[in-house]
Amino acid sequence: MFVADHAEHIAKVIRPALAEGKLVISDRYSDSRYAYQGATLSNMFDDAMRWVQGIHKGWTVVPDLTILFTIDPAVAVARCGVRGEHTKFEKIGFLRSVQENFLKLAKEEPLRFVIIDADATLEVVGSEVESAIRDFMATAG
Repeated sequence: MFVADHAEHIAKVIRPALAEGKLVISDRYSDSRYAYQGATLSNMFDDAMRWVQGIHKGWTVVPDLTILFTIDPAVAVARCGVRGEHTKFEKIGFLRSVQENFLKLAKEEPLRFVIIDADATLEVVGSEVESAIRDFMATAG
């Protein structure tokens, strides 16, 4: 189902926008799917993240720029407040696995990924995001 949803979004939203020359910005995309589903399915496949990537190979649109926010999973859980350990996606161990997957992806494509420490203040994080986008736009076109 998650792959079908992704395929529909690409076909109906992303590809038409790109064909019109529009800039497409997404707060979560295929890398997020690889990292999270890779962690979720880790007990089912030897390399679950690669398996998930394989499902998408050949038809997904690879982003030109990916901004990856990293943070200590314990801090992330604390920021969730009362939700804390109540869902699978907010458990520290699971989040560590997800972050490891994201960092593997970033290591494989260092020119596409910009890693930003989300443990910094909102002002610092915002400034770094703005800088990353400006730098990318300056070199992209």
